[in-house]
Amino acid sequence: MTAPAPTAGMRAPSLETIGMSKSFGALRALQDVSIQVPAGSFHALLGENGAGKSTLVKCIMGFYIPDKGQLLLDGTEVPVRNPKDAQALGVGMVYQHFTLVPSLTAAENLVASRADAPAVINWRKERDTLETFLERMPFRVPLDRPVSGLAAGEKQKLEILKLLYLDQRFLILDEPTSVLTPGEADEILGLLRDMAHRGEITVAMISHKFREVEAFCDDFTVLRRGARVGGGKVGAVSTREMAAMMIGDAVVRPSAARTVAPKSGTTLEIAGLFAENDEGRDAVSGFDLKVQAGEIVGIAGVSGNGQSELVEALSGQRPIKLGQILVHDQDFEPIRDHFDKFKIFGLPEEPLKNATVPTMSVAENMAFRRFDKAPMSRLGFWLSREPMRAKARDLIDRYNVKTPSTETQIRDLSGGNVQRAVLARELSEDVDVLIVANPCFGLDFASVADIRAQIMEQRNRGAAVLLVSEDLDEILELSDRIAVMSGGKVAYLTPGAGADRTTIGRYMAGH
Repeated sequence: MTAPAPTAGMRAPSLETIGMSKSFGALRALQDVSIQVPAGSFHALLGENGAGKSTLVKCIMGFYIPDKGQLLLDGTEVPVRNPKDAQALGVGMVYQHFTLVPSLTAAENLVASRADAPAVINWRKERDTLETFLERMPFRVPLDRPVSGLAAGEKQKLEILKLLYLDQRFLILDEPTSVLTPGEADEILGLLRDMAHRGEITVAMISHKFREVEAFCDDFTVLRRGARVGGGKVGAVSTREMAAMMIGDAVVRPSAARTVAPKSGTTLEIAGLFAENDEGRDAVSGFDLKVQAGEIVGIAGVSGNGQSELVEALSGQRPIKLGQILVHDQDFEPIRDHFDKFKIFGLPEEPLKNATVPTMSVAENMAFRRFDKAPMSRLGFWLSREPMRAKARDLIDRYNVKTPSTETQIRDLSGGNVQRAVLARELSEDVDVLIVANPCFGLDFASVADIRAQIMEQRNRGAAVLLVSEDLDEILELSDRIAVMSGGKVAYLTPGAGADRTTIGRYMAGH
């Protein structure tokens, strides 16, 4: 896709960085990065977690002062010492997480975002001004509704409208579709692309979704280990070539083949489950689902529809208000003895926070399942450290966990290696039920391929796998069946083979 040539009167600015570098102590986060984003274009900024994307945009936005390098707008060097400087130059950012005030209405959020908002607001005048503004916009939101009552898609639209209301003409989008349904994502990105091609704005988007890059972006830049390693026109380079630029010489494990599992029959059944959120309201509300042996059931849904609370309830981190969990037709309670008895294992969201003790060693964390059993435990209370270290060394080798030693604190490992360490602990036993939540969030290609392959291998051995993920591509790739969770319950259930993305998106949106 090619952006139209700039026209006379174009308000969209071009942006360029020249030799931008930034270090944090001994870590070189950016190394002489030069990128060009033409006026009126929709540009993709690609790279794995830790590649330098966030550092680059924070330098552009004034959150960081680069050690060296230049920032040019419309060919003229501009100083950006703080975010106010960036805003004054018309450069704004839509962050991965919402920055709105939930208790205020959309109109109040817009007016409050202005630096010149009056102490006493004439709301009749402001409403007229906002209505005139919205008439020029490609989309709108309900002005009088509190943000807490808006759907995720409407909140993301409001974040973008806020920047346009503040006359930000260069928009940086940080993973803007992570909380949206596929339909909402396509709508918003399509409207922004059209605005860019009309010369109203220029857009730079951080993304890991090649489908969206191919559908909406004109050009792309790839960063790896803090340096620019490639770029070009979208469409002239295949997604395979883009991925190769991103991972460099990293070895990516082949996907595990889906085979016929040796077991059959219902292993896990969740019936009429209710669980409350932190505010005391039902987040899981009459959830029903069966998972067969040798099957992956993927749960898709927009963030905030009860997925996190469901995983926490199943893993014993949140009280179950009502309902029943059955494993092999026997009552299961999420307590340590039952996890052992029914061979239930899992990987929760944010494993460093939810599945480890960060200040304890890799060996100690890997021993959580077996520390009170022989040979690690003697006489039921005496912990023997050498068998614990020996087991850890074996798991580190088998699961390719990169760590200086078994005694390294687990918090000092990279995100991918924390995931591998927890999976090594959870998958080294005989597994009947595996519960995983967003297992690959923020990880590099090699780690993603490795972890997905391990999940598939457990399914092939006959485990019943419940996969909760906000990455619809991951759900579509791995699942035998797909359940859409909306309003705390299963709203739609379909076979994974031939599943329709549009239909799934409609149910994710609650329609």
